[in-house]
Amino acid sequence: MYKKKILVILGGTSKERDVSLDTGKSCIKALKKLGYKILKFDPKFSSITEIKKNYADVIFNALHGKEGEDGKIQSFFEYIGIPYTHSGVLPSMIAMNKYFSKQVFIKNKIKTPNYFFLKRSDFSVLNLKQEIKKNKMKFPIVIKPNDEGSSIGVKICKTYSSLMLAFKTLRKKYDNLIFETFIPGKEIQVAVIGGKGIGAIELRPRREFYDYAAKYKKSSKTLHVMPAEISKKKYNEVLKIAEKANKALKCRGVVRCDFRFNKNKFYLLELNTQPGMTSLSLVPEIAQYYKISFTKLVKWMVSDASLNR
Repeated sequence: MYKKKILVILGGTSKERDVSLDTGKSCIKALKKLGYKILKFDPKFSSITEIKKNYADVIFNALHGKEGEDGKIQSFFEYIGIPYTHSGVLPSMIAMNKYFSKQVFIKNKIKTPNYFFLKRSDFSVLNLKQEIKKNKMKFPIVIKPNDEGSSIGVKICKTYSSLMLAFKTLRKKYDNLIFETFIPGKEIQVAVIGGKGIGAIELRPRREFYDYAAKYKKSSKTLHVMPAEISKKKYNEVLKIAEKANKALKCRGVVRCDFRFNKNKFYLLELNTQPGMTSLSLVPEIAQYYKISFTKLVKWMVSDASLNR
């Protein structure tokens, strides 16, 4: 009997390399259990051009961050003609770019915090105080890179002077920045599988917010409340908003939507097309609650893989 060859792409060179390696290892374990033949590929050590058309039947994309979930590697998968998991070229690029995704949310009447976007050429000429006023923003204000994942580079600023300090630091590292109003309240994350919102989890970080350490370090002791402690009506509402966002961006496969719930309203912060698949990750935890085991989820992702995504 023919064993399907699955090429797991993991690691890479983004700031989320370690998380990607964890995701890859967890998925490889499940894929082996399912009886697939596994090939591993780390773009840090070899050029992706070494992946040829007959290399594998399916590519399992376990990369996170830049060049793994921003549409670049997806366009290469399309070019070589190997079916792959997760979202396609355009949805990946739009979701990774906070400015583009916010445009889509607003167009589709999905609430998102007030914000403004700065590109490098504006850094020196723009009056930040004027922009804050013009966009009806209040402190605290969040400043973050436009196209990083896993809360990398995110700063929450309670005063104008702390905002200026964060801006001076981030402008040295990034070409594009997003400033948005900080929304207090519950941190709610929704798993969307195959276009359907399957569940919502509430996070209660012990840190200031659900940052990189809170996401990936057990020592952070972030409390996971599954299902989220909101009314049944609101629970169903947030699943529907997540499905709407998923559809608006034309995402495929497994997706995670990150919300804040404040004064009875949901604000969509961002949509993640390559959510983590580690022991601490939220999508597998939500799926598990609804009797979808990790192995079953991975099997579904392989069967869902295709081209022209």
